[in-house]
Amino acid sequence: MNAATTAGSAPLLQIRDLDVAFRNEKKQPVPAVRGANLTVYEGQTVAIVGESGSGKSTTAHAIIGLLPGTGHVTGGEILFEGQDIAQARKQDIVALRGSSIGLVPQDPMSNLNPLWKVGHQIKEALVANGVATGKAADARVVELLEEAGLPDAARRAQQYPHEFSGGMRQRALIAMGLAARPKLLIADEPTSALDVTVQKQILDHLDTLTDELGVAVLLITHDLGLAAERADHLVVMYKGQIVESGPALEILQDPHHPYTQRLVASAPSLASQRLSSGKQRSEVREAAHKQARHGGGESAAVPADVGRASDDVIEVEGLTKVFTLPGKGPFGKTDFVAVDDLSFSLRRGTTTAIVGESGSGKSTVARMVLGLLEPTSGTVKLDGVDVAGVRRKEDRLRLRRTMQPVFQNPYASLDPLFTIYRSIEEPLRVHGIGTEKEREGRIRDLLEKVSLPTSVMRRFPHELSGGQRQRVAIARALALEPEVVICDEAVSALDVLVQAQILTLLNDLQAELGLSYLFITHDLAVVRQIADDVLVMQNGRVVEAASVEQVFSAPQQEYTRLLLEAIPGASIPLGVVEAGGSSAARIDLDD
Repeated sequence: MNAATTAGSAPLLQIRDLDVAFRNEKKQPVPAVRGANLTVYEGQTVAIVGESGSGKSTTAHAIIGLLPGTGHVTGGEILFEGQDIAQARKQDIVALRGSSIGLVPQDPMSNLNPLWKVGHQIKEALVANGVATGKAADARVVELLEEAGLPDAARRAQQYPHEFSGGMRQRALIAMGLAARPKLLIADEPTSALDVTVQKQILDHLDTLTDELGVAVLLITHDLGLAAERADHLVVMYKGQIVESGPALEILQDPHHPYTQRLVASAPSLASQRLSSGKQRSEVREAAHKQARHGGGESAAVPADVGRASDDVIEVEGLTKVFTLPGKGPFGKTDFVAVDDLSFSLRRGTTTAIVGESGSGKSTVARMVLGLLEPTSGTVKLDGVDVAGVRRKEDRLRLRRTMQPVFQNPYASLDPLFTIYRSIEEPLRVHGIGTEKEREGRIRDLLEKVSLPTSVMRRFPHELSGGQRQRVAIARALALEPEVVICDEAVSALDVLVQAQILTLLNDLQAELGLSYLFITHDLAVVRQIADDVLVMQNGRVVEAASVEQVFSAPQQEYTRLLLEAIPGASIPLGVVEAGGSSAARIDLDD
């Protein structure tokens, strides 16, 4: 990535005092961006960072004239090559799109038409921008996919999006964004849905292409580590305003605005230490061990024949899962080994993380541990009892009370038709716990534990932010007083500040309640903050298993080293910023 030479050169893009607003139901303007100023020079990479709702994507969409719904520019200028396009005619903006300003949208899973072949969609961009037509366009599509790093590009061009992985789809979107060789490329969270290794491959390739073509990049992201590595200039947005702007490394090493300081302190890719808690984790763990050794206070959640002699709450031995997939020919079948001879144990009161890329088998392991998927071979023992061997309905219900999941997507894991009260109450009601009044008291206590006000009980999921929904999901998981909580990518869909809040909350709840966590993730930076032990999986097998400190200080396998090197910003030295923070502070529902 080449830094732009700004001295004596005219800006490619200059935003002056930009105001953007949306109209509410009463047709009144609601400000989304206020007084924003931003400059991008040719060949320069500028990153806009901030949490969801900060105005960064709104600013980007205003540049290209793609504000959603009732959004409109209410003030200021957007100068592209010296011409104000803020109030330009629609046909003039359309003429700029693709040919002069390219866009790589956020979600590779939903921004390609599932009914059209990938090559046809890229060809459409070429035709629309007058780059090529007919056979020349077909040949150019193959060249663009090859440029984007897709092998066997001619065959890939004839495939549909569902036949592509997330990384391949993102490469196709990059090919589309650069098809007409624009002067400015707006990359809106281009890798937020991708694993760290795929993310690094995509960004490395994007850097190479933009350097070769001299394209300026406006990178929209909530990942400070990514911005630190990839950008020359950094712009920090908070509640619609730019609160800090300057050279990327200077801001990250010496942040001045309190919000920027919070971002730097909270970023898992930049924070390299285990979260601490106000409670002594070792004391809680010792109490759990003592209870396990002496069998005292056995939980009603555990089947009656469960033994509690071991300090390991979960013991997995030789776990294997083989799926049968369609093969060649109408009757052909082939076996796919998703998990191959996996063995590990989860110590009481601790967190074991399972880390690896998509397709490594992490979530399949979680489903087998939960008893939602029957293993092909091997055993999962909870307090000495084989999970797969629990057949009676009442025993399985007790098993469910002992282990509870927190899923990845807080927008999909809560029923949109249920109030928050009903979502948390449902497991209590299904298991016949308490009277209606007792359940309400329990729900109030749970909301207090996850630092939510009781006023959210009567709200619906769409009225809460992503972080608030994930807190509700955690409260629901704790409703049955489980011993083990399985977090399957529980923070990967959250912004950095919300992610930090949820990780701190999980850590504090573990110290308070003596919980044991099985934490599924693809992000080793998060593992460093929350876990005690880690398993690194590749292609269904464990390639490395050790304590977190051992894995981070002296990784034994090349694959583990590649995962560590792919953490954005991990090698960038920062100024002293106090990391972490308490989750006990009640969150503002209006934020």
